[in-house]
Amino acid sequence: MTFRPIRAGSGARTGFVLAMLGAFALPGMVAVKSAAAGITVTLVAPATVTIGSQFDVLLVVSPAGSAFNAFEAIVGYDPDVLTFLPLTPLSQQEGALMTAACANRFHVFKAGADRDTITDALLCNQVSLTGPGTIYRLRFQAPPDPDTTVVQLLPGLRFYDAGIAVTPVTSGNATVVIRSSVDVPGGSTFPALRLRASPNPARGATNVWIETPASGHQVLEVRDLAGRTVRRIAEGWHAAGTRQLHWDGRDLHGAPSPPGIYVLQLRAGDDVVNARFALLR
Repeated sequence: MTFRPIRAGSGARTGFVLAMLGAFALPGMVAVKSAAAGITVTLVAPATVTIGSQFDVLLVVSPAGSAFNAFEAIVGYDPDVLTFLPLTPLSQQEGALMTAACANRFHVFKAGADRDTITDALLCNQVSLTGPGTIYRLRFQAPPDPDTTVVQLLPGLRFYDAGIAVTPVTSGNATVVIRSSVDVPGGSTFPALRLRASPNPARGATNVWIETPASGHQVLEVRDLAGRTVRRIAEGWHAAGTRQLHWDGRDLHGAPSPPGIYVLQLRAGDDVVNARFALLR
């Protein structure tokens, strides 16, 4: 059986050694294998991360779905916010669902400037998985300043069973909120400033969630990556606590803002916190 090479969607990357997997395919298999259940895979990260700390982002298959014995994924992130930390040995990055199923695996990992490419396949004859469980993990270090960022699955996510593509595949991204904490009486903590957009990425509009520890004058703006003000969402005196605002995706003149990466900036007294988010159309 002859397998066509997998094209990398963006940039050169390592593909599957499908000839190896083809050894476990049965004669007469069709080119694409579909199942009603399909596969649902999601990036899972802690809800909040302390500035400067290390944390793991997990690639999780849940719930149980179609059988697979190999996958290929590209995980993208903002290198201005997160620093990727490779694990040693590299096999520590493989998830428990993969390592427990088969001792003989084909594993290739390539770290890039803003994305990591993963190939992982079970080479045990007639061994496949259905989930749920963790199939991979990546470790990052948070920045020294509060921020909000997204770790996402980029185009090129594929699952295989005995060399045959499994469809459909549904994926989900992870939003990471990086915060600083200050001690308060009684030993509890609360964020100095906390800011995030939800949903992120946003399609046309988004909600802005703010948490502040003290009352005072606050200014909330949307800016582009060049630092120009796109829209001032709110300005005035606000009490300490949590509040939610809405941005309709329009600029100062009421025109729809073009798709791209934007920065929420909250100025509260002498403190400033930024959070990036993506706007889609």
